[in-house]
Amino acid sequence: MDLTVANTVLDYGDRALLLQFDSTAEVLAAMAELREATLPGVLDIVPASRTVLVKLASPRYQGVVRHRLRGLQVDSDAVETAPPHGNVDVVIDVVYDGADLAEVAERTGLSTAQVINAHTSTPWRVGFAGFAPGFAYLVGGDERLVVPRRSEPRPSVPAGAVALAGEFSGIYPRRSPGGWQLIGHTDAVLWDIDRPNPALLMPGMWVQFRAA
Repeated sequence: MDLTVANTVLDYGDRALLLQFDSTAEVLAAMAELREATLPGVLDIVPASRTVLVKLASPRYQGVVRHRLRGLQVDSDAVETAPPHGNVDVVIDVVYDGADLAEVAERTGLSTAQVINAHTSTPWRVGFAGFAPGFAYLVGGDERLVVPRRSEPRPSVPAGAVALAGEFSGIYPRRSPGGWQLIGHTDAVLWDIDRPNPALLMPGMWVQFRAA
């Protein structure tokens, strides 16, 4: 059976280890394996685009955990490309009125209606979080929607803006500078400290956009 392993396991200071992978899909599959593993001294496991950071309680755990991680194997069949049984975790309603929608259509060779259909037809998966509290990098969408960031970032992007950049889609949780291509907006609250889990979108979740 085809297996993928971490390309490299690096010391990250003396209280963490960094695993490197070839894709976000492999990162997500590795995360599932790591959550099931019984690794001593692990405080947190943090995914990113091509890496997983394993934070440790003290330097004394680094050697044994490094040894265990170098033997980590991920079944390639476990790399999910669609939500189980077709059920997504979150549906997000979007008004597709973004300032860059026409430019995205031009760059991709699609009509604006086709851009909207491509963004809503394929479920996206939360690969990792970053940039701002509640901001999730969504992967696995329609490959036709891969577009570059803007050459000049905007000094202010409104909260709820739905955007594309590279292979990712994302939603700005609050007003902030940003260089992604804006295609719409949503009223969904991405970050709320009064919820049991403040972040609406967590790594591994499946997300479906729906035109409002």
